[in-house]
Amino acid sequence: MDNEFFFTRLQYESGDWEVDQRMPSNLLNSLVEYTTLKVDTQEKIITLASDDIFKSPFCYISGHKLVQFTKKERENFEKYVRNGGFVFADDCNHDIDGLFAKSFERQMEEIFGSGALKKIPNDHEIYTIFFEFDDGPPTTSQELNGWGDDLVHDYLKAIVIDGRIGVLYSNKDYGCEWDYDFRNKRWYKIDNTRFAVNIVLYALTS
Repeated sequence: MDNEFFFTRLQYESGDWEVDQRMPSNLLNSLVEYTTLKVDTQEKIITLASDDIFKSPFCYISGHKLVQFTKKERENFEKYVRNGGFVFADDCNHDIDGLFAKSFERQMEEIFGSGALKKIPNDHEIYTIFFEFDDGPPTTSQELNGWGDDLVHDYLKAIVIDGRIGVLYSNKDYGCEWDYDFRNKRWYKIDNTRFAVNIVLYALTS
């Protein structure tokens, strides 16, 4: 099918990239439910060192452990983002002092420069592009239950390239928040995957 959206998970050599395995199908189900996008409902796993990344409209990277890109991974990550690609990075530890957070932020600093990864304002268009989140990023049960650093992070960070977000970075652990069978959403008073729709639509239209 032409112009079909697909979800790419980035596999990298260090760390544990294969986390929250039900999250992609849940996110993709929400795109089918709420939007008119043509959607490939099968997650694609692409190695960061592969040039296949440049065919991807949206990439996801996550984990708990050390992130230490190889030379090729680093080159591809930078080229992809600078050429208009979008990466959603999510810290499974929900911990600003955790290993994933510290090492991923260090990688971003080495690639894009000191201070490139900055907090985005809570009135950024990503919070209103489809569903409206007046207070910025919605909280997760991991935050409210005191998981990780026991903080509610009331912000997301981003690397902005030419006025648009190229890397959206979260310490909120949305991956775990959305890691359940999409058929169970009917039990939620408010579907907690709605913000995922905003993220994807921003990535595709900005």
